Amino acid sequence: MVFQCVLAAAIIGMALAIASYRRPWLAALSTGVASVIFTIPSLALFGLMVPVFGLGVTPAVVALTFYALLPIIRNGIVGLSNVDSSMVDAARGMGMGRTAILAKVELPLAWPVVLTGIRVATQLTMGVGAIAAYVSGPGLGDQIFSGLARLGGANSLNAILAGTIGIIILALLFDAAFVLIGRLTTSRGLRV
Repeated sequence: MVFQCVLAAAIIGMALAIASYRRPWLAALSTGVASVIFTIPSLALFGLMVPVFGLGVTPAVVALTFYALLPIIRNGIVGLSNVDSSMVDAARGMGMGRTAILAKVELPLAWPVVLTGIRVATQLTMGVGAIAAYVSGPGLGDQIFSGLARLGGANSLNAILAGTIGIIILALLFDAAFVLIGRLTTSRGLRV
């Protein structure tokens, strides 16, 4: 579920970042709307999704995708805006069009910053994803809520710990995967 939500948020967030990084008012609007969504308490956002989508996977995926947008949009805009203008001018001087400059110069140079935003979004989504059990969403949150419901009973603490440790292990695995992706996809000159 987390992978799907972060993938959807990365596609939406980078589309918004690409559309708005050259227009400060649009960048401020995109970041502002994502910030407002991010400040809604997670339990409340899940609750707001239930009347629209019902219980199950759909409200969990929509809510988690909304939560993952802010770091991706913000880092996408910052990464693309801070590409050295002399690099863009050199590409333009070589006859590249706007799309070629974006694809061959700006996105590769902004990639480390964008990837950091995706990493942060993944970690946030892992943490908030446990609450998806509140709307009958999938995930290890079921074990945590089950243990909390039986607190004081047999194995209640074990269920809580199993869910919590499972989430921590998955978060660390995702982070390690993003470190590996960063090493494989970032130019050696940018890693130094």
